[in-house]
Amino acid sequence: MKRYSLMLLGLLAVSGAWAHGHAGHVDDSMPDAQKIRFCERVRDHALQAFYNRDRGRPMKLFDEDGSDGARITNHIIKRIYEEPQISSPKKAEAFGRATCNEMMGTKQPAE
Repeated sequence: MKRYSLMLLGLLAVSGAWAHGHAGHVDDSMPDAQKIRFCERVRDHALQAFYNRDRGRPMKLFDEDGSDGARITNHIIKRIYEEPQISSPKKAEAFGRATCNEMMGTKQPAE
């Protein structure tokens, strides 16, 4: 009986540790892996644009070379400067991520 109780306790401890895991690593073979990583970087640019706006600094845009990257990032930065509703770092990150995912047509990664 003691052995079964100990084994059950061990299984509960292991299952509890697995339940607290984080989202898995995005595999490079996934079709949307590069888009997801790009949108994570755009989220960082959105956050920086929010801080720059709050400090009264001028808007820093990327030179548009016809690529989606500069076009999407510039669009998000302009909107952050234009929209007073984006009033916190979390809102800026969420807006940047959502807009990028929408414009890139990516699926949201499982969290």
